[in-house]
Formats: sequence, C-alpha cells, structure tokens
Amino acid sequence: MSKLRISQRGAEMPESPIRKLVPYAEAAKARGVKVYHLNIGQPDIETPPSILKAVANTHLRVLEYSHSAGNESYRKKLVQYYKRNKIDVTPEEILITTGGSEAILFGFMACLDAGDEVIIPEPFYANYNGFAVEAGVRVIPITSSIDNGFALPPVKDFEKLITPKTKAIIICNPNNPTGYLYSREEMETIKEIILKHNLYLFSDEAYREFCYEGSHFSAMQLEGVQENVILMDTISKRYSACGARIGALVTRNQLVLQTVLKLAQARLSPPGLAQILGEAATDLPANYFDATRAEYKRRRDILVKRLNAMEGVFCPNPGGAFYAMAKLPVDDAEKFCQWLLEDFSYKGQTLMMAPAPGFYATKGLGSNEVRLAYVLNTEDIENAMDCLAIALKQYANR
Repeated sequence: MSKLRISQRGAEMPESPIRKLVPYAEAAKARGVKVYHLNIGQPDIETPPSILKAVANTHLRVLEYSHSAGNESYRKKLVQYYKRNKIDVTPEEILITTGGSEAILFGFMACLDAGDEVIIPEPFYANYNGFAVEAGVRVIPITSSIDNGFALPPVKDFEKLITPKTKAIIICNPNNPTGYLYSREEMETIKEIILKHNLYLFSDEAYREFCYEGSHFSAMQLEGVQENVILMDTISKRYSACGARIGALVTRNQLVLQTVLKLAQARLSPPGLAQILGEAATDLPANYFDATRAEYKRRRDILVKRLNAMEGVFCPNPGGAFYAMAKLPVDDAEKFCQWLLEDFSYKGQTLMMAPAPGFYATKGLGSNEVRLAYVLNTEDIENAMDCLAIALKQYANR
C-alpha cells in the first residue's frame, strides 16, 4: 500500500524564520541559560489595562456570532480612529479580520488568481511567503539594500519585473523587518507605478503609530487610486495585544469589499471578545502613543548605537516600527544564530535573533544579516548587546 501524501501546498509552505530556532532556545533555557528574545515582535510593554477591563466587565449571557464584517459599533469607532490618522473611510469600507494575517490572506484571495504575481520589496515580512503559498500566488522580490537603509528601489527596477501576471505590489510601512519608513515621495512613486500598470497596492500599516524620524503617510491618503489600494491593519503591535487576533481590511473598492465579505462569511465571524477589546482601544486618550513611541525610540537608539560600535557590524537607523536589520561579520547568520543558542553563553546569558535569509525571496541574500526586535526593556537590550559583542569575538576565534 502506498503512503498517504500531503498536498503540494503543504510541502511548499515555508517554516517561520522567526520561530524555527525555538527548540534551540528551549534547550538553552533547560540548561539554565537566560535567553534574550530579540527574534520576535512580541512587545513587553503592558497592554492597556482599560481595554482588558472592557472585556472583563462585559456581561454577556451568550457569546454569539458577530456580523461577518465585524461588529458595527466597532467599525464605527474605527472610522474615528482612521480619521484621526487622516484616513477618511466609512464603516462599510472596513471589514474586521482575525488578525492582520487574515486581512493579508483575504486580500490575496479576493484580488489575485492562482499563478498571479505580487511584487514585494525584500527583505519583507516572512509570512507574506506563507500567505502567498496558501493563495497560490507567486511572490516576485525587488531587492532593497542595507547600504542605503532599505530605501525604495528605483522605478526602473519595478518596471523590469512587471509582466502580464503581475497584479499587485505590497508595501509594509513602516517596514517589518527593516524598520524603514517610506516617505510621501516614495508612496507617490508607487502610485505612478500602480496607475500605469493597473495594479493593486496592498499596504500593511501595522506599525503606523511608531515613527521616529518623519511622519507616516498612508497609502489610503494617495489621491486618484481609490480602487487600487487595500489597507491591511492590526491592533497587535499598536496596543501590545498580539494575542487578541484582531485586524482589519480597509478599502474603498466596493467589488473587493463584496468579494472579501464572501470569504469572511465562510469563516463566519472574527473573535467576539477581542472585538470588544479593540473597540475599547479606540477610546484611549489621544496621547496614549506618546509614551510608547518614546520608549521604543529609547530602545532603538541604544540598540543601534551598541551594534554600530561593534567591529564589523553595520546597522542603519530605522525610521519606524520596532525592528532593526544588522550586517554581521559572519558568513552564515543562520549557523551563527543557532550557535548562540547551542554553544554560547556569557554570564549565563545569550540572545536569540532572526536570521535574515528567511526575509528574502532571492536565494543567497541576507546570509550575513539578522533582524533584531527592540521589544525588551533597555536593561535587557544592554545585556543582550554585551552578549552579542562577546559572541562575535568568540565566533571569529573558534
């Protein structure tokens, strides 16, 4: 009897470059080594107590299905949130999703057919690869460089990649994994490309609130591309509420909204209690993000300064989000990151980073780069950088 086989889709589904080293981290902890987790964007900043209380104080006799597009009361509150961010939409142009992840997948499945192509500046959020596999979509990378801080590649580079199969461009702004903040001028350049070639623009704006140099310019603020732009959003990082799994797909394109609603109906409804949490978050004071943004900037400044002080290390200063990409004096970042967990400790401590090759689609790129998430307090970041400085010297002299 022949063996049962898994699907081709399952075989092609990539591992998470952020999580695949977890077994080595767990083994290090079992040996008594303290591991500083700079590998994943899980903030240690407290989730606002008021939004947790909103859930705790909810008196429901039945936790029932919501509308497939999400609670109307929440969507109305989000209209006000977006208005404060200079984005004018109606409740009917917002569809609540199970995390930003579902918004991305819904966007792919509603707008692209299997075999269609989407252009993404690399390095990019690794899970775009997974969602593309699920939707049967082909990712076409356009390479940005650490040498210029991962600025948008020139128009001619985009033009070279556009084929009859090209249907969309994805921008993450501010960017994960690079922290790069796209300027209004760069967004206008993308607008010219999507208009010329009749493309969708998927704009992932999960880190909108965390901009340190310059201000955020949303794709939804671009004029003349109302039918083209699909905003993919989430409360996970904004309110340090990653486990809530609440996001949103926002667009003025009515046909896309109607199509996404059919997908949403098939999964019935987004999480009920988490929508209550998300709705409460829209009532936080206008200055809520000031302290959080200032704290992330402090962490960024320490991390970038410490990295660039190490011999052979280069880290451009990220303009937003809470990630930094660094070039290290190693040949293989994946082996180095595994070595940190398996064979290295300094004062009973080590650190975990995300090897950069998993954020590139082009084979061979990022081999000496890592992503670091500055989501830990400043003391932990200092300790982690002490570990990294010692580790790089030991690794060179193995």
